[in-house]
Amino acid sequence: MKLVNKYIFLILLNWLTLTILHTANAENTLNETAILFQNVRIFDGKNATLSSPSNVLVRGKTIERISASPIRVEGNVRIIKGDNRTLMPGLSDMHWHTMLVRPTPAQLLDSGVGYINLLAGAEATATLMRGFTTVRDMGGASFGLKRAIDEEILPGPRIYPSGAIITITGGHGDFRQISDLPRTSGTLSRIEQIGGSMIADSPDEVRLRVREQLMQGASQIKLTAGGGVASPFTPLDVSTFTEAELRAAVEAAENWGTYVSTHTYTSASIQRSIAAGVKVIEHGHLMDEDTAKLMADKGIWLSTQPFLDLTPAEALGAQEQEKMGQVVAGTDRVYELAKKYKIKTAFGTDILFSERLAKQQGSMLAAMKRWYTPAEALIMATSTNGELLQLSGPRNPYPGKLGVVEEGALADLLLVDGNPLENIDLVADPEKNFRVIMKDGKIYKNSL
Repeated sequence: MKLVNKYIFLILLNWLTLTILHTANAENTLNETAILFQNVRIFDGKNATLSSPSNVLVRGKTIERISASPIRVEGNVRIIKGDNRTLMPGLSDMHWHTMLVRPTPAQLLDSGVGYINLLAGAEATATLMRGFTTVRDMGGASFGLKRAIDEEILPGPRIYPSGAIITITGGHGDFRQISDLPRTSGTLSRIEQIGGSMIADSPDEVRLRVREQLMQGASQIKLTAGGGVASPFTPLDVSTFTEAELRAAVEAAENWGTYVSTHTYTSASIQRSIAAGVKVIEHGHLMDEDTAKLMADKGIWLSTQPFLDLTPAEALGAQEQEKMGQVVAGTDRVYELAKKYKIKTAFGTDILFSERLAKQQGSMLAAMKRWYTPAEALIMATSTNGELLQLSGPRNPYPGKLGVVEEGALADLLLVDGNPLENIDLVADPEKNFRVIMKDGKIYKNSL
C-alpha cells in the first residue's frame, strides 16, 4: 500500500511540475509582445522632413514594419499612441568616456575599480535617459560595463569600446607625476593598472598594447597623436607618436578588421596620422585649410565636438583651462572647414571628469545650430554616426543598422513632444521632451 501511495504521489508531482512549466512557457509567450507606435511623424535619420502620419511596428530588437495605413497584428501587442508626435532614431555620441565622466582625476587614481565601475554604471543609465542609445567609448576600461549593459543587468547605451587610451611617456593620457620617473621596466602606473591608458614608446610596445585591447573586445583603437587639454605635461602643439609607431597600431588593428582613431588638434599630428593609415581624426580644432583638404581628399573621418563653453570641468587646473581656451577658439574654424570641404563629420561631446557637464550632452547637440540646420545636426547625430560605427567591420559588437528608422533597423527610438527638425532645442531637455526612450526594442522610459 505504501508503494502504491508513493507511486501516486510521484505521478501527481510530475503532473504538477509539467503544469507549472506549461503555464510559465505560456506566460513567457504572452509577454513576448510586439510594440506598435500609432500616429507618429517619422524623422528617419536621413531626410530633412517628417513623414506623413505613420505607424511603426517593433518586434523583438528590430523595426518590423512602417506603414501609413493601419497595421494589424495578431497576438499580444502593446500600443503606444503617438498623437502626431515625432518618432526618431536614438541619438549617438561618437566621443564618450564611459569610465571617465564622473570621477575626478584624483578619484580615478585613488579609488578601487569597484567604485569607479559603480560611478560609470550610474552615468551610463543617465546617458541612456538623455536619449543617447549608443556611445563610442574613446578610452577607458569599459568592457565589463558594456557586458553588464548587454546582459541587461543595468540600463545603459550600446558601447563601442576602444579600451585603454594608448599614449607615450608624457603624452595625453599619461597621468603620472614627475616623482614617478624614471619608469622602471616591467612596472605599470596606476592608470595602466585600471585600464584607463597604456604607455607605449616604440612600435613593438604599441603593437602589444593594441593587441591587448583587441583581445578584450575593442571595436576600434584610440591613440593620442598630440597634446591634450586634460594632460598636465603636454602642450597642444606637441606631436607624440612617430609615424612608425602609428603605423604599427594601424597594422595591428587592420589585422583584426578594424581601424585606429587618433586624438589630435594640430595639422602636423593630423597629417602624420593620415600618412600612417589612421581612418578617424578626433577633435582637429587647430588644423589648417590644407589639412582639411587632405582629409577630404583621402576620405578621412572627422569626429569633432562643439566646444563653446569656457566653463571648465571642476577638476581642471589653470594650465588645463588655458589650453581649453585655445580649443574653444578653434571650434568655429573646424566646423567651417568641415563644411567647406565636405569632410565626413561625426558628432560627439568628449565630457571628462564632470557629472555637471555630462548633463549638457543634449545641449551640446542643440548648439550645433550655430553651424548647421537642425536637420543637418540631427542627421549627423543619428545616421551619419551610424555610418562611422560600421568602420569596425567584423569587430562591430552590434551588427545591424543604427541611427535610422526603417524596416529591419535596430529598434533604438525616441518619441518626442514637438518637431526637433524645427526646434532642435527640444533635445536639450530630454526629461521633458523625450516621452518614450527605446533601445533594442525595449522601453526604458514611457511618460505618456
